[in-house]
Amino acid sequence: MISKWILKAIVQKTISYLPYSQRINYFFQKYVTKGVQLSDAYFEDRLGHAKTHIEAWEQFSGGRPLRSTLELGAGWYPVVPIALYLYGAETIRTADITLLSDAGHLRTTISKFLEYAERGRLTTWLSFRPDRLEQLRALVAGDKPADFETLARTLHIEYLIQDARHLPLPDGSIDLVHSNNTFEHIYPDILIDLLREFKRIVRPGGVQSHFIDLSDHFAHFDTSITIYHFLRFSPAAWRWIDNSIQPLNRLRITDYRRLYREAGIPVDKEVLRPGNVEELRKGSVDASFLQNTEEENAVSHGHFVSRQEL
Repeated sequence: MISKWILKAIVQKTISYLPYSQRINYFFQKYVTKGVQLSDAYFEDRLGHAKTHIEAWEQFSGGRPLRSTLELGAGWYPVVPIALYLYGAETIRTADITLLSDAGHLRTTISKFLEYAERGRLTTWLSFRPDRLEQLRALVAGDKPADFETLARTLHIEYLIQDARHLPLPDGSIDLVHSNNTFEHIYPDILIDLLREFKRIVRPGGVQSHFIDLSDHFAHFDTSITIYHFLRFSPAAWRWIDNSIQPLNRLRITDYRRLYREAGIPVDKEVLRPGNVEELRKGSVDASFLQNTEEENAVSHGHFVSRQEL
């Protein structure tokens, strides 16, 4: 019997060659792998990211109000941008190479925030402005639902659908740049340029806050493999498995530290989930990763916070 991860890899590799590949992949994940619903688990995970981004801002910004933000990786459900809107940010941008969201996804996300507010659970994750929560209620009230442009504009969200290495933003114009498990989908020659662009647009004293998932994402779908499964493949073999729909760069924590150094960005705070060395040892590791220690290869998640020099 073919493993689930192999089947998913074959399907996504095939989809990657088709027109409208992202939309086709969305329907594949929605109806086959069940991976794109706005579940409570996913919503709370993203609320946790928003909470941590805000805490990073409050810790490193010197008490300044948060005005302008930029997210890398817009995705389908703008949980973090709406959380930042509720917190009080004025200009909220989210950049991606493809627009995945639409009015339905925005309304679903708003409804989830309102559901959590009604259940008294939103304050667990977020301090918010009551007037902005009322604005969310107004957006989904009435018989005629607002269109995508109206929803985004009211939420102060601007979608930048383009190569984020060349953003149409002035130098030093953004308070907070953040991402949520997006870096692992970007190859290093592109990621280094993104980091340099972020350094350009963050204002002096501004903050970057980035979550990175260093695990094999096929293991999120197929429990028969470990989160280190993809480390067994050589770079040449991985190119046959990897796809442009959800690419995985397989970088380890040492690689991200190196890229930050090359971009001239300090890591002022690093929080790592160490992973499981014993589980790593149960599988093979390709020679291309053996320059790292086992502990470095085993790191499964990271969070980097950087403060822009004054």
